[in-house]
Amino acid sequence: MPKKPAVVLDARALDRTLRRMADQIVELNAGTDHLVLVGIQRRGVQLADRLVRIILAQEGVEVASGALDITLYRDDLQTVGPRPVVGATKLPWTLDGKRVVIVDDVLYTGRTVRAALDELADFGRPARIGLAVLVDRGGRELPIHADVVGRKVEVAPDQRVDVFVTELDGRDEVVIAAREEEG
Repeated sequence: MPKKPAVVLDARALDRTLRRMADQIVELNAGTDHLVLVGIQRRGVQLADRLVRIILAQEGVEVASGALDITLYRDDLQTVGPRPVVGATKLPWTLDGKRVVIVDDVLYTGRTVRAALDELADFGRPARIGLAVLVDRGGRELPIHADVVGRKVEVAPDQRVDVFVTELDGRDEVVIAAREEEG
């Protein structure tokens, strides 16, 4: 019988975590001037949008936001298949001189963030690039760390971290679950 997923963050805890992360993002960037939050498709975009709304409520300033789809920048693109699904990258401005914060749901190997950095280089030269992640599960393969971490968790290699957001999944929750057997 499969083990029941362990809840790391329920809806209320996820909301509190995002509020704390928003404060840390503003503090890390000495305010909101020239601040841009860029979410990595899929759930990083929804998390970035929520952080923008929280910052607006707390600071009275609407910071710019955007979305990155890193599919074509992946270092394992050839293993994805002949027709990878590519989402939207929406950065309608130059990033020159901006303080960019990449937002993602889970930080694991660091390869997704590396791909995001490569893609951001195509949109200008930011003054600073930071990283905010909801969950850091460890297991890095590249020397990448997050500046803002919502929750750090210990996850075994045979487990995965699933982030659910209401906008896509109908609920807010972060769970640790067993990896499905491939075969």
